[in-house]
Amino acid sequence: MELGKIKITDTSLRDGHQSLWATRMTTEDMLPILENIDEVGYHSLEVWGGATFDVCIRYLNEDPWERLRKIRRGIKKTKLQMLLRGQSIVGYTHYPDDIVEKFVEKAAENGIDIFRVFDALNDIRNLETCMRAAKKSGKHVQACVVYTVSPVHTMQHFVETALRLKDMGADSICIKDMAGLLSPYASFELVKALKDNVQLPLQLHTHYIGGLAIAALLKAAEAGVDIIDTASVPMAFGSSQPPVETIVRALQDTPWDTGLDLHALFNIATHFEQIRKHKGFERGVTRIADMKVFEHQVPGGMITNLYSQLEEQKASHRIDEVLAEIPRVRADLGYPPLVTPTSQIIGIQAVLNILMGERYKLCPGEVKDYVRGYYGKPAVAIKDEIRKKIIGDEEVITVRPADLLEPAWERSRQELGELAESEEDILTYALFPQVALKFFEYRKNRGAEDIPQISSIDTLGEELLDEEAPVAIPPVVSRVKKVAAHGGDDEMKIDEIRELILLMDQSSISELEVQKDAYRLSLRKGNGPAIDKAATAAPMNLPPALSSEAAKLEQDNFTEILAPMVGTFYAAPSPDSPPYVQPGDHVSPGQTLCILEAMKLMNEIKTEFAGTIIEIMVDNAEAVEYGQVLFLIEKD
Repeated sequence: MELGKIKITDTSLRDGHQSLWATRMTTEDMLPILENIDEVGYHSLEVWGGATFDVCIRYLNEDPWERLRKIRRGIKKTKLQMLLRGQSIVGYTHYPDDIVEKFVEKAAENGIDIFRVFDALNDIRNLETCMRAAKKSGKHVQACVVYTVSPVHTMQHFVETALRLKDMGADSICIKDMAGLLSPYASFELVKALKDNVQLPLQLHTHYIGGLAIAALLKAAEAGVDIIDTASVPMAFGSSQPPVETIVRALQDTPWDTGLDLHALFNIATHFEQIRKHKGFERGVTRIADMKVFEHQVPGGMITNLYSQLEEQKASHRIDEVLAEIPRVRADLGYPPLVTPTSQIIGIQAVLNILMGERYKLCPGEVKDYVRGYYGKPAVAIKDEIRKKIIGDEEVITVRPADLLEPAWERSRQELGELAESEEDILTYALFPQVALKFFEYRKNRGAEDIPQISSIDTLGEELLDEEAPVAIPPVVSRVKKVAAHGGDDEMKIDEIRELILLMDQSSISELEVQKDAYRLSLRKGNGPAIDKAATAAPMNLPPALSSEAAKLEQDNFTEILAPMVGTFYAAPSPDSPPYVQPGDHVSPGQTLCILEAMKLMNEIKTEFAGTIIEIMVDNAEAVEYGQVLFLIEKD
């Protein structure tokens, strides 16, 4: 490396749009500009990892492996790098060693040159397998020291962590300041300490969110940092990285001049700006709540999601309460740095503490596993009273968490069977089984042609209630189908249903059954208990049979289990597992009824009383709203 010259990693194709645009840039958005980016002279391009993998299959209906291959074909000169969450790979939990090893092997095979690996707790045991696998593949291993501010995270802690990573075979070290907490003079001190003691190439990754990033990068340059992370200006500022254009100009004609061409950079920025405007993506801005990062420490990649998650839960007005609760939860749980997955773990627990009105009343499985030690060892022990409130008297493990995991490659291969078109598909399934199955089904059907059309509502027949029927249903019938299957988002009045039924003429669907389902749905999709004396007063002019049905529901004294948040309902812990409960099952207090996936975590929904499951009101993998009824239970 040329003495003094600063090299730059561009994050636009990964962390830039993850931080500002919820990772919604598509592969097609990227392809036209790849050749230009390749000519700039960047040290590397961060193009994969983080949330890109999850979002591709969950929201964009894209194969993340195919994205990587296309980018590799378009980028011929510049090294490609990815962010790997250690034993969590690109997910939110730990995976067995054989999955980690296979993932790294395939990522290298498909185009990754540099693996930036980190562990949210700086527990280097969780980096052993991925670092070993990357070295075996002949690729560059950049190991992260995750930066945070707490009573226990000192300069000595960071230097000692980096030295241990060097001993494990790291080719370079990255200071990962995911929340933009690194102040300029702390940046100078930390970079100098690492360069003096570790003597490996050093890179600095930070976020602009609190406004310190540009000054922190400049002071790092003075202290001897080798490489820094920036993003193209349409995806810079706010919760993202500093803009490359500003850094390049600031360092021009200095000993640290990057040598990059500003004109070429602005041409690239124009492309991304057009995408931003066309898709309505936001610019990076710093709000008052963002400035409070120095208190709540919520990282750049999470702050945008936190706002959207609260909006989904119809609780955006409580953002200040959540941001105030996050530092309290973090202190309770041993001061973990707030980076995936611990940022989600701490953040969701803070949200639930506020929404439930009681701290630790509802704890997702990931929070419990964190307290059990399944994510690693925090810098300071978790308070006993908090541990007992979350997991009771359960034992906390002391071994490397992955040592307790059974190999999963062969099992995943067998479970996926003929749905797998490649070994990459097996890995996708192993990481995100529920979401992967939906994606594979989409992929299988997206090229289907000659879908039979229903020209007359009279011919609808039984297909109306068949969720698998490959028919294109007219809009008016589609609305009825949603109600009849308990699957729609629209609440429909009885009069609306009656009008639709009249249109259906000789349809085989019973008017009473459709009305009954619509009535139940309208009752159970509100923000509070659905069946009460006010609701059963039949203010909607119900027919006698339906009024009798409502009276029966009240007489039977069913108790409803409501969704405490917006999310996705899962009846079983995994696709190959039996459901937690079925109609007719007797349940005991504290028994798990289902999983509600919300805010990227799996939340166990439990009953607080004994009773019998009368009805499960939603389908597996169905999206549910806050306050929607999940189960009807008859109390003992």
